[in-house]
Amino acid sequence: MKNKDGPIVLLIEDSPSLALIYKNYLIGQTCQVVHCENGKSGLAFIEQTLPEVILLDLNLPDMSGLDILKVINEKHLSCSVIVVTSNGSVTVAVEAMSLGAFDFLEKPFDAERLIVTVANALERQRLTHTIDAYKNKLGLDSFHGYLGASLAMQAVYQIIKSAAASKASVFIIGESGTGKEVAAQAIHQEGPRSEQPMIVLNCAAIPHELMESEIFGHVKGAFTGAVNNRDGAATLADGGILFLDEICEMDVSLQSKLLRFIQTGTFQRVGGAKLESVDIRFICATNKDPAQEVQAGHFREDLFYRLHVIPVELPPLRERDQDILLIANKFLLDFSAEEEKLFTCFDEQTKQLLLHYAWPGNVRELQNVIRNLVV
Repeated sequence: MKNKDGPIVLLIEDSPSLALIYKNYLIGQTCQVVHCENGKSGLAFIEQTLPEVILLDLNLPDMSGLDILKVINEKHLSCSVIVVTSNGSVTVAVEAMSLGAFDFLEKPFDAERLIVTVANALERQRLTHTIDAYKNKLGLDSFHGYLGASLAMQAVYQIIKSAAASKASVFIIGESGTGKEVAAQAIHQEGPRSEQPMIVLNCAAIPHELMESEIFGHVKGAFTGAVNNRDGAATLADGGILFLDEICEMDVSLQSKLLRFIQTGTFQRVGGAKLESVDIRFICATNKDPAQEVQAGHFREDLFYRLHVIPVELPPLRERDQDILLIANKFLLDFSAEEEKLFTCFDEQTKQLLLHYAWPGNVRELQNVIRNLVV
């Protein structure tokens, strides 16, 4: 723990004269030295205030310093312990190190030896705190519907967090079954529009002749079957997000109207004359290479650059290492409970099969395989 006087170094030493010498050695160092005369008072201090470094005499009047070291080890307390003793036994040193001691000092020692050892211990603590901070920031094993702790997914989580705070359009690219809609939902939930709707349109699932009406809506009598006015996705998503899944499947003739809508924020319903204005953020996704689609003439280049502001590339399952087992275990437990089975884990041979299969269908295929196994 740190305070205004610097990190705390706890000195547990029964000799007042030696304690005074050690404190004088450390004068001028960027730390605050607190002295306890026995093991009981030392443990009491640790319970209240966890120091960064502990200078621990092993030969205390009320208990062995090794007993204190055992308590620190058992409780997984984040501090560096330097054991101090007049007994230079290798056995004692090995035991102390096995219990997690950072270093070992044999009496007598000079000021330089103590200063260097304490400085090293403090530096180790600083690095440990830095690593823990990065782990807390990056070390997620789940995130808004995703399950995965691999480095590839940590990068995705961070991009999603950054993209969520922006107003710019997002272009999600990934193979089928990698979770493109999950990414869109995560951006929506993390962002300032989370209280507003996210409307999803799958461009591959809607016939081309109906897509314009699905996006912009229509007025009564606009075409055969249009018996009433109908709001489209643009109206329904006002204030929120419009997610266009499989955007590369959209008919080229409609892409020009979508481009104009994105540029101006205005549109006309099919069969209508009134110009309507909305506030929408666009997220789109595809399982194809959009640059190749542009080159092939299937996707307008100007529309691509309008939408491809923040790219999010989702890794295929085969590139996610141990995430495969993490996800497979989750599916196993879920489907076992659903089917009232007692499966709890995979044997080693099955794990290796899961890890070395290419998973062309990604998470969706893995889900299907595990469900079939359970059933």
